[in-house]
Amino acid sequence: MGIRDEQKERTRQDILDSAIRLLRGRGISGASVSEVMKGAGLTVGGFYAHFDSKEALVGVCLRQALRERWSQLLTVVQSSGSEALEVLLRRYLSRRHRDNPAEGCPLPAVVGEAAHAYASPQARDALAEELGAWAEGLGTLPGGKGLRRQQALGVIALLFGGLSLARALKGTSLSDEILEACRALGRAAMRGP
Repeated sequence: MGIRDEQKERTRQDILDSAIRLLRGRGISGASVSEVMKGAGLTVGGFYAHFDSKEALVGVCLRQALRERWSQLLTVVQSSGSEALEVLLRRYLSRRHRDNPAEGCPLPAVVGEAAHAYASPQARDALAEELGAWAEGLGTLPGGKGLRRQQALGVIALLFGGLSLARALKGTSLSDEILEACRALGRAAMRGP
C-alpha cells in the first residue's frame, strides 16, 4: 500500500471514528454528514470520496461500533471462567456504561430510528448481522455453553432494553433499580427454563 492509499485509509478511519462518536451520543439523525466531517477535521466535500451515502456510512459504523463493543466486552469477560456471563451482565448494565453513552454501545441511540420505515437497509442489515454474531458469541463463553440462540437473543434484548431505560431515567433512583433488576433477570435467563 502506497503513502496515498495509507493516507486515504487514515482519513476514512477518522470519518468513521467521528461518525461512531456521534451515533453513540446522538443517534442516526444526529450524525449529519457535516457534523461527522467537522468531527473528523475535514470538509463536507471530501465525504463522497470515502462513502457513497450517509446510509452506507451508518451501516459501516454500526458494524464497526458493535464489533468493537463486543470485542471490549469479550476482553473483559473471557478471563472470568464460569463467571463470564455474570461479568458481562455487570459490565454492560453498569452505572459507568449508562453514564457514558459516547463511549459505549450504540444500540440505545440508534435502534429506535432503525425501526422506522425511513431507516436504511444498511443499518438494519448491520444490526441483524452483528447482533446475530453476539448471540452466537454468548453461547461460546465459559459458563455460556448450552445457551440456546433464543436465550442469547433474549439476553441481548434485556441488555439493550435495560441500558436504554436506565439512560432515559438517569438521575433517578429507578435508573439504578432497573440496572439491578435486569442483571438479576439476565442471571435467571442464563440458567435456563
